[in-house]
Amino acid sequence: MNKNINHEEKSPLGGGGVIFLVGFMGCGKSTKAKQLANLLACPVIDIDAVIVEQQGVSIADYFAANGEEAFRQLENETLKSFHYPETCVVATGGGLPCYFDNMEWMNKNGMTVYLEMSPQQLVSRLHNREKRPLLKGMNDEELLAFIVGKLEERNVFYRQSKLHINSFDLEPKKLLEEIKQLYGGF
Repeated sequence: MNKNINHEEKSPLGGGGVIFLVGFMGCGKSTKAKQLANLLACPVIDIDAVIVEQQGVSIADYFAANGEEAFRQLENETLKSFHYPETCVVATGGGLPCYFDNMEWMNKNGMTVYLEMSPQQLVSRLHNREKRPLLKGMNDEELLAFIVGKLEERNVFYRQSKLHINSFDLEPKKLLEEIKQLYGGF
């Protein structure tokens, strides 16, 4: 495994490091990662996009062909073997922190930020459900019940993040300020 994260080197931004964004699907991890990376003038890595590029199929197709267990294993390997730049923002999949020792690994190797939202806020954001293997065919009521149940399971992991912030209507500059307050640098 090539972890390749070196916190000894300092970036020209005054601190640097790897920022891992975690949270439930639809909370804005990919969008906030791009916005934050833009503010920091650093690369953004989307673990799901890396998997799609490496496998040559969508997450939904990989999931359908190989099952959740195989996907979670691939996700774990991708997280831990990726060659991260000195300073970057990483968008994780919604379930990634909840398997293996992924959350512990991210806390050890970077800055973790939980982008929190209420179940109702998440329902309002999850319109295109056909692209999300776990949500296919659900109506709003079923989706709300699913989210409530999954958050009960996953919050044990998400809440291990060093920073928790409500991401509904969160401005990128506010997110960066919160990260600076907690971690310094940048």
